[in-house]
Amino acid sequence: MNYLIGTYECKIDVKGRLLIPSAFKKQLAPVIPKGFVLKRAVFQNCLELYPLAQWEELIKKVNSLNRFKKKNNDFIRRFTAGVKFIELDGNGRLLIPKDLIEFSNINRDVTLSTSVNIIEIWDKSSYEKAIADSRDDFAQLAEEVMGGDEE
Repeated sequence: MNYLIGTYECKIDVKGRLLIPSAFKKQLAPVIPKGFVLKRAVFQNCLELYPLAQWEELIKKVNSLNRFKKKNNDFIRRFTAGVKFIELDGNGRLLIPKDLIEFSNINRDVTLSTSVNIIEIWDKSSYEKAIADSRDDFAQLAEEVMGGDEE
């Protein structure tokens, strides 16, 4: 699995269970048996769902930091705060723990949006606001990030 495609609106039940859309389940089929890691996003109030293999790649980089530097140790603590191992239940749902629901301000309506090889889990209204807020400067950002002539 190299990347994921799609944005879907879903509902979370009162117990914090989220049914993964069938289109995502098809894309995730090879990695579902190994499970996922769910964590707080660094830059937004949303959650990030990593297939376990993607998480292991990322955590190798994090683990290579020198823990005898205070800023590295502080980063590792904050980066891994609230990290949970998650498996889908027999009905294709994942349980979002209460602390992560509170962090992301998730209510009943949820948006799942891909970010290359992970899935972001947003409260629907927060997602729509984040997208609307970024429309004005997206063209400039795209030019800065992707428009360089350096090769």
